[in-house]
Amino acid sequence: MSHRFLPSISSLRALEALDRLGSASAVADEMSLTQGAVSRQLQGLEQHLGVELIQRDRKRLSIAPTAQDYVTEVRQALNQIAQASLRLQVAPVGGTLNLAILPTFGMRWLMPRLPEFARLYPEITINMATRLEAFNFAQEPFDAAIHFGVGDWPDTDNLLLRTERVLPVCAPSLIQAKTPQSPKDLLRLPLLHIQTRPNAWQDWLEQNGVSLSAPLPGTMYDQFSTITQAALHGLGVALIPDYLAEQDLATGRLVALHPQAIETKGAYYLVWPRTKSRDQSLMEFRHWLASKAQPEDDLPR
Repeated sequence: MSHRFLPSISSLRALEALDRLGSASAVADEMSLTQGAVSRQLQGLEQHLGVELIQRDRKRLSIAPTAQDYVTEVRQALNQIAQASLRLQVAPVGGTLNLAILPTFGMRWLMPRLPEFARLYPEITINMATRLEAFNFAQEPFDAAIHFGVGDWPDTDNLLLRTERVLPVCAPSLIQAKTPQSPKDLLRLPLLHIQTRPNAWQDWLEQNGVSLSAPLPGTMYDQFSTITQAALHGLGVALIPDYLAEQDLATGRLVALHPQAIETKGAYYLVWPRTKSRDQSLMEFRHWLASKAQPEDDLPR
């Protein structure tokens, strides 16, 4: 890449800090420079790029409106450099695996199993970050992701971990007046929806012979942990995976409004970009996880 498009890191740090902190004096304190040195860094950056980046109002400096998008991208790039440097410094001899996980599935399904992997492969470090939205291997430094879907992500390979079977559940207090006798009766109750499964209720009702002529009303939640709490406190009926509901069903805190769990259209997968397929740490993790991905594998207690 041409040097003309690669300004110095120090000048980019000064630009990012000015946008974040709002004054040259604050930038000078953070970077351990004089205000004059900060000003020279910013002037040098403008000359290097041939673009006006800074608005100068008497002694006050601020980011020009036309440079805001550039500053945002610079901040992301600086953060990526810092994270890459950190990973390099702490990387063990056996390598690392940077994994994106779904928060609830990661906590309830993956975490109880990871101690075994740590015992078998103590030389491999797994770094994890939660992601509710779809992962982007091109823009984020992940080696793999555990996600829900139908296994059709482009330029990736995957390993099926677990299908999802869901049950409608609610607090006993919600149905004290009258217990629903059929799936259609659930339409009389407040329905709780989850953002990652916007069509879950529609699909479930149609699987049970209920035709819908209008969108289903109800409240929306972003995670299974919050929708489960809403159900426990009597706010409505939640359609949640059976493995998440089993403990609350066993203790009577929740009741099931259908006799059996029904398999959904999606499933949980380990997904990785094809460019990472030969990564040794990922290969070891895939091989181990495949032994845990059987449908009959019970949750550790």
